[in-house]
Amino acid sequence: MPSRIDRKKQKKKGNFLKRTLLLLVILFIAVAGYAAIQYYMGIQQAEPSKEMEADYEFNAEEPVEGKYNVLLLGVDAREGENSSRTDTIMIAQYDTDTNQAKLVSIMRDSYVEIPGYKDNKINAAFFHGGPELLRQTIKENFDIDIHYYALVDFKGFEQIVDTVAPDGIEMNVEKRMSTNIGVTLEPGVQKLNGKELLGYARFRHDARGDFARVERQQEVVSKVKDEFTSLYGISKLPKVIGTIQPYIDTNMKTLTAVGLAKDIITNKGDIETLKIPVEGGFTETSNSAGSILQLDFEKNTQALQDFLGLGPGSNTYTENSETDKEEESEES
Repeated sequence: MPSRIDRKKQKKKGNFLKRTLLLLVILFIAVAGYAAIQYYMGIQQAEPSKEMEADYEFNAEEPVEGKYNVLLLGVDAREGENSSRTDTIMIAQYDTDTNQAKLVSIMRDSYVEIPGYKDNKINAAFFHGGPELLRQTIKENFDIDIHYYALVDFKGFEQIVDTVAPDGIEMNVEKRMSTNIGVTLEPGVQKLNGKELLGYARFRHDARGDFARVERQQEVVSKVKDEFTSLYGISKLPKVIGTIQPYIDTNMKTLTAVGLAKDIITNKGDIETLKIPVEGGFTETSNSAGSILQLDFEKNTQALQDFLGLGPGSNTYTENSETDKEEESEES
């Protein structure tokens, strides 16, 4: 039979466990309540986007090996225009086995074969048939399977930045920028709010045109991702989800989307990037479609498949890989 001292110890232990359990329950309720309030605030803060009202078809197969290829499209329909323009075309890949995130930017002036239509710039595929025709176009020209799409109105991007980084995100603006971006940016290191950061990412009126713009877009994605990895950024995640909801359309199931977003945001590794066409894999010319990039499809397809881990040289491609091969050949 337990002694009086033993019974007191057991009682204290039981009381301690009860207090601990109660504290955990209160903490859980507080966190859940905070998340719910933040989500509701995000919903209230956002304005419905007409861009997301379309009912898009998308006939892709789901991934089978843990590699999710998501077509990221930034759209902007300006007043007086009936159709959205696809200013940003990216393929984001996340490997659930290695926790590796990769980002491919496809320049919108890339001249490609569009199934069912005449050859044209790749962003014309979205104009003619939405995300599904763009998926088919990428498969036809680069033999890459896309599993999901996420269509984002640029207004949503501005809201995300202002929510997760209310004081702005620090960028080094290399030159004065103002043409067709809705803001005027002066050179120098400075913090940019959502509208300014979007303008920085969209600027293309300089000597390097779309090439520099694609590099800035990838830089901006990486910077925004870094903001999320901070404790403050993660705490704002429910509000961001509420804020962006009216501005995004995707065929991903909610749990899949949230799970991937959480994994990418909390992964502190850098996002590997690639742009198509690759260096030395195109010719700048013009035709009835305007200024175009005539691609070397064999070179670009191989680079893209290697980068995404689909080709025989998986995960080994860099912008300097062709130079490396030439040097090895000379040495041998």
